[in-house]
Amino acid sequence: MTDFSELNLGIDGDSITAGEQWSFHVYKNLGMKSHSNVAVGSSVWYKRTFEVAGKTVTTQDYGAADFAGISDGWEPTDDPAEMQKRANNCAVVHIQRFLAEVKSGNFPKPDIFAFAMGTNDLTEFIGDADKALLGKELSGNENIDLFTEAGAARWCIQTIQENFPEARVFVMTPIQTATPEHNKKIEKTIDCLTRICRGLSVQLIDAYSNCGICEKFEVIGGRGKYLKDGLHPDVEGQTLEGAFASKEIRNNYF
Repeated sequence: MTDFSELNLGIDGDSITAGEQWSFHVYKNLGMKSHSNVAVGSSVWYKRTFEVAGKTVTTQDYGAADFAGISDGWEPTDDPAEMQKRANNCAVVHIQRFLAEVKSGNFPKPDIFAFAMGTNDLTEFIGDADKALLGKELSGNENIDLFTEAGAARWCIQTIQENFPEARVFVMTPIQTATPEHNKKIEKTIDCLTRICRGLSVQLIDAYSNCGICEKFEVIGGRGKYLKDGLHPDVEGQTLEGAFASKEIRNNYF
């Protein structure tokens, strides 16, 4: 039986994961040593470019000298500074930050790292998973387009694998929402992530199909069984999703 009290947990995701939500329940349920979470609300897997107020802003690297920061904003704005921070809000930058935090000693090296990203990703930026998996190296690999979900997911997962070769990596799918059309988009993201995970030999945790949160019992824009607004889990939903993820990680960690 694994002693999880000696294991450190690393996490990335969006607003469903930020702070002390499902992943914090995993940390508590399994009695883990630490919970290092770089999830930010409104985030996506991939880099982005925005046109705003006559200016073009593109995702910066976390270590850039003029790095503007990261924003979880989502309401319309014409502020280029704010949009730069939003462009920086992606898994690629989150992982760059995670590596910097470990290097500086602020975070311990993870024994388990889990991604939970994709709810906010747009269909037109999913990309080609088969192409994104071509080649062995990340550096200089023209097949990996970091402005697509497929390319960014491959880069993020493999970057964690390369920097922490002893860590077990898990990718948890988005959960169902109250909106059928949104769920159809999520299913396309899951298809992409399934291929990327298979190609990198990491475990996909299917929260969409198996965690117990179901569109049929949720209300668009209001409180349902587990979601407080048709999208974000309330305490009951966070607890349920955390219990499911705890079981999956406990039963599949080796």
